[in-house]
Amino acid sequence: MVFVRKAEEKDIHEMTVIYNQAVAETVATFDLKAHTFEQRKEWFGRYQDRYPLIVAEKDGHVAGYCSLSPFRDKEAYMDTVELSIYISPEFQGAGIGKKLMEAILEEAKNRKFHVVIGGITGGNEASVRLHERFGFEFVGNFKQVGFKFGEWQDVHFYQLILN
Repeated sequence: MVFVRKAEEKDIHEMTVIYNQAVAETVATFDLKAHTFEQRKEWFGRYQDRYPLIVAEKDGHVAGYCSLSPFRDKEAYMDTVELSIYISPEFQGAGIGKKLMEAILEEAKNRKFHVVIGGITGGNEASVRLHERFGFEFVGNFKQVGFKFGEWQDVHFYQLILN
């Protein structure tokens, strides 16, 4: 059974492993170097006050995690957030993303955010399907904005207006 809950400090190690796999093997993030536990601990400290960070736990392990972050620094953007979601490879295709998306969108509504933005690297059709399933609409494409694995990568932006 999968249990979605608020992320805790004890989860940082497993979240770091999931993230570093994405860094090393995918274009889901444009980081090029693995993060240390200390870097991720600092990252973890930016969440839970206004911006939620949740995990999906299965059999006592973090199967994936999801967060909402500030979209931009300017004050007028304060009710717009950017969604990030990462699933451990061993749990991909098992409905973890759906459970995390349901929970994070409920958090977004509870926290009175107005718009949720998802930036999806070109070719990530599973992420596109997940976002579209929850009503996100394609709103634009930034062409060749990241260079990873020897190729220029596009980022497709999707948005969901909550109220």
